[in-house]
Amino acid sequence: MTMSPSESRYQVTDLPHSERPIRVGSLLFTMVEPHKGHEVAYNRWYERDHFYAGCMIGRWQFAGNRYIATRDCKKRRYPTDSNIVPDAMTGSYLALYWVLDEHHDEWNEWGVEQVTWLHANDRMFNERDHIHTALYEWAGEVNAPGSTMPLELALDRHYPGIGVLIGELADGVEPDAVSDWLNSQPCPADVALIGTPLPLRGDRPADVPDTQAANRILIIGFLTGDPLADWDSGFADLGDAFANADLGKIVFASPFLTTVPGTDTYTDQLW
Repeated sequence: MTMSPSESRYQVTDLPHSERPIRVGSLLFTMVEPHKGHEVAYNRWYERDHFYAGCMIGRWQFAGNRYIATRDCKKRRYPTDSNIVPDAMTGSYLALYWVLDEHHDEWNEWGVEQVTWLHANDRMFNERDHIHTALYEWAGEVNAPGSTMPLELALDRHYPGIGVLIGELADGVEPDAVSDWLNSQPCPADVALIGTPLPLRGDRPADVPDTQAANRILIIGFLTGDPLADWDSGFADLGDAFANADLGKIVFASPFLTTVPGTDTYTDQLW
């Protein structure tokens, strides 16, 4: 009996990104700081309303998850003079969302229309600041030795935590060089994404500043073990390694823990 395309396609452990029917094309990276005294209410609003109403019900968006940086996470951040966060204790909550390849513009239009509607209908949360809310395009992914985990499933797997690095490429360095560099050594995460900047729409809400630089590069690693231990062993020295490879410089690096939906876990450990 002749197998259908789907039956034959999934006889292999994993598929190259370009051959996956469902593949990440772009992503929303939104790092936010609730005002002190409002962190519990912010967490509840975001997980019970905005995560869905502002994002997950949207067209062409197929996965999302939330992360938090406790004080122990923030103590591990580098460099000390980051141009992403005003200080190491800022940028406590991070949400990530995958957008289906070839549908970024349609999704982006919906997102601006939806958040404008939410503002008009008193469904937003004023006691918080956007620290780094940005759009990125998929530019590569790397697996740990022996891992065949596709990036598309990473947000749904609910890893214990992630490691985030944002860099600025040196003049003449292309994103492919970062992929080559990560592939030249054992990846410190089960699977890692590499992303390059995409522009925010001009009609976005006024509380979302455009702080993106054209030469930025994003690395997100999904961690299987204790996130802080994995960070210390695999990510703490990556900033120096990135610079020593003449790729540029890391301007923000931090571990994050995965939030526990339906609870206020970690809200008392931010500062």
